[in-house]
Amino acid sequence: MRLQGKAIIITGSAGGIGRAMAAACITEGACVLITDVKEAQTRSTAKELGAAAVIHVDDLWDPDAARRIVEAAVQAFGKIDGLVNNAAFIPRSDIQTTDVALFDRVMAINVRAPLLLTKEALPHLAKTQGSVLNIGSVNAYCGEIPLLAYSVSKGALMTMSRNLGDGLHYQYGVRVNQINPGWVLTKNEYALKLADGLPPDWPGRLPRTTAPSGGLITPATIASAAIYWLSDASRPVSGSIVELEQYPMIGRNPPKDVTGA
Repeated sequence: MRLQGKAIIITGSAGGIGRAMAAACITEGACVLITDVKEAQTRSTAKELGAAAVIHVDDLWDPDAARRIVEAAVQAFGKIDGLVNNAAFIPRSDIQTTDVALFDRVMAINVRAPLLLTKEALPHLAKTQGSVLNIGSVNAYCGEIPLLAYSVSKGALMTMSRNLGDGLHYQYGVRVNQINPGWVLTKNEYALKLADGLPPDWPGRLPRTTAPSGGLITPATIASAAIYWLSDASRPVSGSIVELEQYPMIGRNPPKDVTGA
């Protein structure tokens, strides 16, 4: 087991990619603090994952949440070996609809919270020579029209990962890396596209220019990658940003099939 005996915090782990990562970490021998703002779902997820999962319900909008989360992990496990900053606020917004309140909330949850959590966990991570894994997005490079504030926040998170990946590794022996998932088929994403008017079988109707494999990435794929970065197998790499998409994000020239799609 690649994470045997490790204690890991995963934010936003009540569902989706966070839940998949928590399940994978436990399978690999870790104990995990399941923390999310959704109390009922957090409790349900922790119950399903078993005794190795400990719950902590909190709202990352509150600057003091970082302290409470780290304290909960130390109280439960006595140490911290890994921190996964996965939680994110993903509102749809463009230049017209991104007001001050929305922008501040997006940046607080998606950028400020990972920074504060890393700062609070640092003394404990230094003791275990642990690692931080930030979950970004390919939107960090340019984004989508209706995801302006979210894309800006992921660009900021990427810069933070590179900065801390250098500084914290040199000063404390704590590694910081980031993975940027592309389009992932979570339950929330499926429901969102249904609400947009797509048919129930929409995941199977995507053009190969969007999904070359014939389908979208699964949360399990992201979770498998997370295990590597949290484990000692990735030591001593720090400050790396890895895209987890079905095609290169930079310099892509999508091929056209015989139908012109």
